[in-house]
Amino acid sequence: MSRTGRVERTTKETKVLVEVDLDGTGKTDIGTGVGFYDHMLDQLGRHGLFDLTVRTEGDLHIDTHHTMEDTALALGAAFAQALGDRAGVRRFGTAAAPLDEALAQVTVDLSGRPYLVHSEPEGMAQLIGRDYDTTMTRHIFESFVAQARVCLHIHVPYGRNAHHIVEAQFKALARALREACELDPRAAGVIPSTKGVL
Repeated sequence: MSRTGRVERTTKETKVLVEVDLDGTGKTDIGTGVGFYDHMLDQLGRHGLFDLTVRTEGDLHIDTHHTMEDTALALGAAFAQALGDRAGVRRFGTAAAPLDEALAQVTVDLSGRPYLVHSEPEGMAQLIGRDYDTTMTRHIFESFVAQARVCLHIHVPYGRNAHHIVEAQFKALARALREACELDPRAAGVIPSTKGVL
């Protein structure tokens, strides 16, 4: 049974298309107009083994905020669609990813309830590349969580380089999501909750 999601989101600020296959091979086709964000979404697909297509046209003449936010909302909605009733998944996933001096630790629960806990070192450079505002990283995860309906904890205990700090988070998220989304052969078709619903 195919576990795929396809979401189109159009507003006066952005036009977004996201397609995801949870059982893919990590093939990605990403284009948001924000170079470093494209790089991060590529990491999500590649290390999560999700086939991921993202196409966003946004009001970049204003800034990158709407483009990154709306892409994250559509991405979360596509994941929720692909997960369906979440029967048979492992539900929980935990991963840590180092990138040189930075370490990111991520735990995710496909709980059906959106919640984010996020911490990273203070005093990071505000800009990565030409146009990635590092203050948006938390908001990207907030937007994803709201639509995917997952509980997500991200902790970066240390790191100096902003590029490394953010990339480690996306890589660890990819691995944690991969584990949580995997089908558990011992619980085929079973909702992994005592409530009987997620």
